[in-house]
Amino acid sequence: MSRYNQIPTTLGPNPTTNSQDRIPRLANSKYPSIPRSVNDIYVYTTTGDRYDILAQQYYNDSSLWWIISTANAFTRQDSLLTPPEIQIRIPSPSRLNEILSAYKSLNSLIL
Repeated sequence: MSRYNQIPTTLGPNPTTNSQDRIPRLANSKYPSIPRSVNDIYVYTTTGDRYDILAQQYYNDSSLWWIISTANAFTRQDSLLTPPEIQIRIPSPSRLNEILSAYKSLNSLIL
């Protein structure tokens, strides 16, 4: 199973006149803002920590790495690696349904 199976595809802006625009592409995802909660978990990262591994540890699903990355917008958003020796916020697992619902709403996915 590919981690990209659930991502919708789109065509380029001029598929009728440009053959390159007829090639399906992965659509961009929009991520919801994730406000702080008293139930959030705070951890200090170490060298080698990754968002997908933390998501597996806290949510039992490594594909939810983007939740932790989005909650820590001050970190690099183009890498699964966390900066070492900083404190990051992990949104509480009890908030997953709320966060996933907001994600699906932003990306027009069927619930």
